Amino acid sequence: MKDTSKHDERIAKMTFASVYPHYITKVENKGRTKAELHQVIEWLTGYGEEKLQALITEKVTFEKFFEDATLHPNAHLIKGVICGYRVEEIETPLTQQVRYLDKLVDELAKGRKMDKILRNE
Repeated sequence: MKDTSKHDERIAKMTFASVYPHYITKVENKGRTKAELHQVIEWLTGYGEEKLQALITEKVTFEKFFEDATLHPNAHLIKGVICGYRVEEIETPLTQQVRYLDKLVDELAKGRKMDKILRNE
């Protein structure tokens, strides 16, 4: 796999608050809801509504966002391509976690059933 250190660093310093409105727009434009988006985020990170809003207000970086998160034990089941990368092959843990979130948002926007998105086996 090619060296992505600059890309990884850029992702780490990006704020969750700067990307969050894009997530909302993406899912709502496809007929999904903000509540469903929050359900997906909570499943992956453990952040409830109140904590999520606090992180947005604080404008935390993705680095801090995932540092404090409790990643779901089934997160490793998230597979596929996002932004040209296979999420299961991404070597930098933080970048992989951000891409997990991107992948879940993508699946939500594409109309996938919630039980499939949340990897309920």
